[in-house]
Amino acid sequence: MKNKNLSVEEILSRLNIPALNEMQIASVEANRKDADVIILSATGSGKTLAFLLPIIELLNPNNKNTQALIIVPSRELAIQIEQVTRQMGTGFKITTCYGGHKRETEENNLVQPPAIIVGTPGRICDHIRRGNITLDAIEILVLDEFDKTLELGFLEEVSFIMGSLKNLKKRILTSATETVEIPSFIGLSNPTRLNYLSQGDEEKGLSIESVISPEKDKNETLFKLICYLGNRSAIVFCNHRESVERTSHFLSKSGIVNEFYHGAMEQQQRDSALCKFRNGSVNVLVTTDLASRGLDIPNIRYIIHYHLPHTEEIFIHRNGRTARMDASGTAVLILSEDEKLPAYINAGIEQIHLPPTVILPEKPKWSTLFIAAGKKNKVNKVDIVGFLSNKGELKKEDIGLIEVKDFFSFVAIRKSKVGHVLQLIKTEKIKNKNVKIEIAK
Repeated sequence: MKNKNLSVEEILSRLNIPALNEMQIASVEANRKDADVIILSATGSGKTLAFLLPIIELLNPNNKNTQALIIVPSRELAIQIEQVTRQMGTGFKITTCYGGHKRETEENNLVQPPAIIVGTPGRICDHIRRGNITLDAIEILVLDEFDKTLELGFLEEVSFIMGSLKNLKKRILTSATETVEIPSFIGLSNPTRLNYLSQGDEEKGLSIESVISPEKDKNETLFKLICYLGNRSAIVFCNHRESVERTSHFLSKSGIVNEFYHGAMEQQQRDSALCKFRNGSVNVLVTTDLASRGLDIPNIRYIIHYHLPHTEEIFIHRNGRTARMDASGTAVLILSEDEKLPAYINAGIEQIHLPPTVILPEKPKWSTLFIAAGKKNKVNKVDIVGFLSNKGELKKEDIGLIEVKDFFSFVAIRKSKVGHVLQLIKTEKIKNKNVKIEIAK
């Protein structure tokens, strides 16, 4: 490798991954031999690493310009790829660019060109037009989840990006479905196609069940279903933002701790909702199909389809949030009495019969603190752990998942300790600075 001889084994060790899977090995080998590679593999099968390893092998540490561009359909996927790249510890700089992120921050990050840029089509176009990205040295392009990226609405932007990249030598495309024709402007030349999708592969380890709602308004049935399923992590998919908020508020009033998540929320709100779901402060996330892709949240046990998905592809991607890798999961469809199953769903699926009375599940034992300081304030996870241990008198087991963003951070702490901790730290400073710390909204 050209990255200071960092071996694949060393990278895997840093990622706590014992070995590459068959698809990842095939990708590394294919990308060594061929200029253009298409990777088709189920959601959760490790496609991110399948393209990052070949990129890292090809990067030249002596080249101080941007060498690789990764285009993704969502900001969450961009953040996930950035996190994995940093965990790999290769020493190559990576920068994310996406809507909802401060453009000034991104512009500052681009002054010294990163080796890798990952971003959404609209924001990448914006930076190209403003002259913020040095294009001449970009030889590697990745279209991650290209089926989504190439959907109507992104086509024009992706076409503009492709027209701006004059020195491309390699294209890597990934997808969990085979549903989209790749337009000619992508410029593929005799691509090697690695197809690891098999019939029903998206539902491996997944069981599908249904429950009948006696009322057209399914909220009461959803409430009873969540109680019946118990204190397990679940994503509830609705087809509209208004339904997401209405359903979330109904569950909250009924005593179910939950968060909602959709595209009209401010970035900090979205980060907060996802962080609470990831760290166990809430077990239920009510969302639109925005959360059906790009969210790397482990151990999701249930996918609940409050509304039937419009297409089979959406159904596959929603269900792909559970039963990832070797884990099992269950998708539950809530059907009103007059709703018919779409043709692509097996009519013989098992039906859940809810008991007449249910008991509220136990509330989560974690709570999330918002800290108004992050990477750009030179605050990291070690600083936060030290602060909460020394000033907040917390033991190691009382501190959960910590996520540090550019200008703010989230940390899970045991709910029983929250009041005491906030009292102890209210006049204390982090790295000699007064920083607002409160329960995350």
